[in-house]
Amino acid sequence: MIGKIVGALVGREMSRRDGAGGLKGAALGAIVAGGMRRLGPLGLVLGGGYAAKKAYDRRRMSKQGVPPRY
Repeated sequence: MIGKIVGALVGREMSRRDGAGGLKGAALGAIVAGGMRRLGPLGLVLGGGYAAKKAYDRRRMSKQGVPPRY
């Protein structure tokens, strides 16, 4: 279950990167969740780290007054 949540977060971050929309992000999230399951705990750590880094970068940029890039 945690892998699905992390997969959804990674899919959302990847979708935000190109701004295309939700369907592409959902598909990427499902693919990432499957890949994370195959990698085991390492995949969960890598996916969670990617989503956390993107959230951290977004928060840091908003504190500096830089508008978000969607």
